[in-house]
Amino acid sequence: MNKTDLIDGMAESAGITKAAAKKALESFLGDIEKTLKNGDRVSLVGFGSWSVSKRAAREGRNPQTGKTIQIAEKNVVKFKAGAELSGAVN
Repeated sequence: MNKTDLIDGMAESAGITKAAAKKALESFLGDIEKTLKNGDRVSLVGFGSWSVSKRAAREGRNPQTGKTIQIAEKNVVKFKAGAELSGAVN
């Protein structure tokens, strides 16, 4: 499922226009992004939670040359599925 499919599904199941569904989805995603940028956690009980953690700097290898390279530290987004979501897919 891609973003367009999700918007279509939201519009159909909620009985709203595709434009309204797109606006709602973009607002939802924007709010999650802002919250994560601030270093906070987003939790939807039963669905899951998003958080940001730091990945430390490390050494890696260029797969084409085999040469050792330095990989800088960076923030990564993590998602942990909630109990209801986990149960629904198992």
